[in-house]
Amino acid sequence: MHRRRSFEVFTLSFLDTICCGFGAVILFYTILSAQAGAARLKDHDVLSSEVDRLKEEVQQGDRNLAVLRDSLTRTQLSSLAGDLSRIRGRYAGSREDAAVTNIIERQLVAGQETLTEEMQRLIAQRAQSPRTADIGGIPLDSEYVIFIIDTSSSMTSNHWEVNLGVVEELLSLYPHVQGLQVMNDQGTYMYEGTRGRWLSDTPEQRKDIRERARKWRAFSQSNPVPGMEEAVRRYWAPDKRVAVFVLGDEFTGDSIQEALDAIGSANKPGPDGRRPIRIHAIGFPEGPDMPPFTNIRFSALMRFICEQNGGTFVGMKH
Repeated sequence: MHRRRSFEVFTLSFLDTICCGFGAVILFYTILSAQAGAARLKDHDVLSSEVDRLKEEVQQGDRNLAVLRDSLTRTQLSSLAGDLSRIRGRYAGSREDAAVTNIIERQLVAGQETLTEEMQRLIAQRAQSPRTADIGGIPLDSEYVIFIIDTSSSMTSNHWEVNLGVVEELLSLYPHVQGLQVMNDQGTYMYEGTRGRWLSDTPEQRKDIRERARKWRAFSQSNPVPGMEEAVRRYWAPDKRVAVFVLGDEFTGDSIQEALDAIGSANKPGPDGRRPIRIHAIGFPEGPDMPPFTNIRFSALMRFICEQNGGTFVGMKH
């Protein structure tokens, strides 16, 4: 009998196949590793390029910021220089105003010293004598009377009772006129709806004026110029003789000269050279703790206005 040959499971061919398989796996892993390394190298190059680009943008931003800061600094310096110039201009103007104020104050003090006690006594007491052409320096040739009363807090708080007494005394100087009117320093009428018209002069009307004046508190800026302009422009007539009485204690307007020019151009002289509207003024002293500057300006303004418009200025003492 032939002896059966034994079968070898792990022959050389099988081992070769196994080795080739392992070799293929190793080769495949090597190829993948090489590709991954190349991809990482490429990504690194891209990231480096992006970083360089961002650095350049940051540097450009820094340069732009420096330019902007320099431009802003120049703009601020220019603005500050303009502010400084305006401040210097106001300072110079203030010094000029102060010099003018000192001159006016000296003139006012000198004028007040010349005011006689007799004039104040006549304006403060009820006139019992018959009407004449001139009482206490106040011409009484007018046929119409307008009161312009400062209704600011400095007047209503410090002088109102005296102010009402002065109005009463002035009315007594004109026992009967053809028309009356009352407004405040801003041109606000005591009787709304009567602009351009005259109030009838009757005992009842005078009584009502006194009663209304006692509680009258119209808005005021302590500037008699708007009231005078309203009175002159609204009631000027070449054939009428009108007396305007301004009662106040302050002038807060911008310019005395502008006020003089405005009133002078409105109250034009008639054919005989006389201005139809006489403007008189009663100046009250400044109240307690009140700076005298606006009070001095009121007195200076109204002295010039009265002189220009045929009137009389009377300054009241404390």
